[in-house]
Amino acid sequence: MHETAYEITTLTPQQPTGHPAMLPHEIPPGVQMVTLPGGIRTLAYTPTQAPPPPPVPVSQPIPTWAKTTALLTPTIGGGVAAAGIGISYAAPGLIAMSQALWAAVALIAAAAVGVPMLLRLGRTAAGTGRSTMHITQNISASGMFGKANGTINHR
Repeated sequence: MHETAYEITTLTPQQPTGHPAMLPHEIPPGVQMVTLPGGIRTLAYTPTQAPPPPPVPVSQPIPTWAKTTALLTPTIGGGVAAAGIGISYAAPGLIAMSQALWAAVALIAAAAVGVPMLLRLGRTAAGTGRSTMHITQNISASGMFGKANGTINHR
């Protein structure tokens, strides 16, 4: 800054002046009572320091994790939406498939119980009038690629 050639003082009513004094609340803003080098006191505009300008915002780089998250968010959201749509389309088929699987389980369970019972009933009905026939077969071969010979016995 530069040096001023005047002295700044505040006006008080007790100071004697050659003209009627102004009260401090009557002095407009930006005006002060100054004493000049010759001793004369007068009102003058005094330079005020301007407030410092606000700091200019500096752009910060976007972090990598924020870029990655911003790029993945629509992808993940789209995948979840597609999965939801696929499940909604597949739901009737999945329900029918589960019912078919339960029917297959019931059929297997019925077969596991019913087939042995039918076989037992067939043996007992067939065994009442005739005797059962036994067939015995003996097969022998010599060497890995030798000719096989066998006998069949009916009893």
